[in-house]
Amino acid sequence: MLRLNRRAALLAGGTFGVATMLGGCSARIRPLLAADSQPDGYPTVEALRYFAQDLFRRTEGQLDVEVYPSEQLGSQSDTLELAQLGGIDFLRINTAPLNVLVPETLVPSLPFIFRSTRHMRSAMDGAPGREILDSLARHGLIGLAFYDSGARSIYTVNRAVREPRDMAGLKIRVQTSDVFVSMIEAMGGNATPMAYGEVYQGLVQGVIDGAENNLPSYESSRHYEVAPVYSLTRHVMAPEILAMSRKSWEKLSPEHREAVRAAAAASVPFMRDMWDERVVRSRAIVSAAGMQIVDDVDREAFSKRMEPVWANYAGTPALRKLVEDIRSIGVEND
Repeated sequence: MLRLNRRAALLAGGTFGVATMLGGCSARIRPLLAADSQPDGYPTVEALRYFAQDLFRRTEGQLDVEVYPSEQLGSQSDTLELAQLGGIDFLRINTAPLNVLVPETLVPSLPFIFRSTRHMRSAMDGAPGREILDSLARHGLIGLAFYDSGARSIYTVNRAVREPRDMAGLKIRVQTSDVFVSMIEAMGGNATPMAYGEVYQGLVQGVIDGAENNLPSYESSRHYEVAPVYSLTRHVMAPEILAMSRKSWEKLSPEHREAVRAAAAASVPFMRDMWDERVVRSRAIVSAAGMQIVDDVDREAFSKRMEPVWANYAGTPALRKLVEDIRSIGVEND
């Protein structure tokens, strides 16, 4: 009931509260609202705050954004719906909740679509990324920028994963996602969908042999205590998306739209620097605890097994072209 009341209040606020520019004069009724599901201090939350401060500066206080982390305004699915309806103004969202709604967002979520973090960033900063962001407009959102979500890798109780044959017989926890299930099976393992909160106990009890996630999550969840072998498969590098409600966007002046885009772009390198520092810190923590980090993974062998997965989940001509556009991007020292 509380969520319904909160949602109703946000929708009511959204009806009148977004900054409206008339003849260059601001009529700001309330601060703009930005939602993130991650907790305080997380790189995406701090990037949103950086964006808000920069936007305030660029518009001389006419656009004031309040950031609400930790799902204070609802889950990612809730805030997605609220943004589409104009109840909130900005949201940071993972690509997964958008996959069914916006097929283009599935492409950067495909396994081994990116050769490296540098390749992912280059593709998302370039034409493929712009195409994906632009595809949100027909679904009530204005795509502004991509934030990092890290490179996900396999971690196990007692086996290094260097090539596909090392995955044989391993029960690997995945999100409840058809793409992730297909990916682990293509890699040679047995996919086991499971809630994130159950992973630690599942590893202890032998229900699963391993799981997959980025290094900061592996470290902060303390999964390294029970799964001490982290193999750098880097199989998925799906980015996060910073978007604005299209209803809110349409109430802005051209000058303020330009300021929003500029502030969003400026927040990206800030976020990436924070993320890179977080990865280094997490790796140092787990290494100091005696965990084994396996660097010599044959990613090419795994990547070759992904063709059926790409064909199944990006089978339309438009999506196939987007896949090829991303794969064709060259990056020095990739």
